[in-house]
Amino acid sequence: MLRTFTVSTHKKDQVVDITDTVEQYLREAEKTEGLCSLFVAHTTCSITTADLDPGTDLDLLDALRHMQPNLRYRHPHNPAHAPDHILSSIIGSSLVIPYQQSRLMLGVWQRVILVELDGPRERTLHLSTF
Repeated sequence: MLRTFTVSTHKKDQVVDITDTVEQYLREAEKTEGLCSLFVAHTTCSITTADLDPGTDLDLLDALRHMQPNLRYRHPHNPAHAPDHILSSIIGSSLVIPYQQSRLMLGVWQRVILVELDGPRERTLHLSTF
């Protein structure tokens, strides 16, 4: 099964919890267990897992921006845009998570999140199960 869906972001930097959306697609899958592969088809956002207690989304975004060195970037399109690409590459554009009984096998506090680094935008994700 391959599904494509979009996520709308509303801020320059934003964390969006997509766990429930992913599990909705898993309920429609032919198999009730296997591996769920997620891929975000963009270079200025990423996908990972995180604890989303109140404020931890902002802590993550603040920490990411704090890690950025003050460099002279050479990105030909827009040098100010280069850190967004770099942070996205560091976090990554894909995840593979096992699932059972049509539910992701996440830890107690884990959520699947899209990390927006150049919003607001409409982001495209591809989900497949195997």
